[in-house]
Amino acid sequence: MSYFAAAVARVEGGWTAEEVSLRGVTDIEEVADRLRDAEPDADLSLLFVEADDTYLVILRLDEGEDLRVFGSDSAYAEESRLGALLVGDLKTSVTGLEEVEEPPAAAGGDESEQPAVDPEADPVGDADLLADLGIPAPKLLALCGHEGMMPADVTAEICQVLGCADEVEELREV
Repeated sequence: MSYFAAAVARVEGGWTAEEVSLRGVTDIEEVADRLRDAEPDADLSLLFVEADDTYLVILRLDEGEDLRVFGSDSAYAEESRLGALLVGDLKTSVTGLEEVEEPPAAAGGDESEQPAVDPEADPVGDADLLADLGIPAPKLLALCGHEGMMPADVTAEICQVLGCADEVEELREV
């Protein structure tokens, strides 16, 4: 299963971003260590892991501590070793996905070419991990549950709100 992992860190003066390799990690704490290593002095670090245009996992560290994790679908844990490592231990399903309003379609894409989101998706973890950054749980769930939104689209929307969209887009172009 292929993946893209981008770490973004808020530092004095803005955001930094770098691609992170998760090859060889054996547990979630090793993933957190790689996120910490990306920008050791960051007051806030996020790791976006997109897998096979299907799954999105977001990890958050505040000042290098208190790891919080959100996964767009618990099925990722059954699909790959990395998925099991990232979301396999999350027992808390997020409810209310059906009740959130859908965001507008991502600009510039032909939605008919994108696969529909699985209506059986089971988001897990801490959907409020971005609430203080302007993306409350209902908005995050709406982005993840919007038909035609791929993980890269969700990451782009989140990064646009955070102010680090250009940094993450540069990583994709490399």
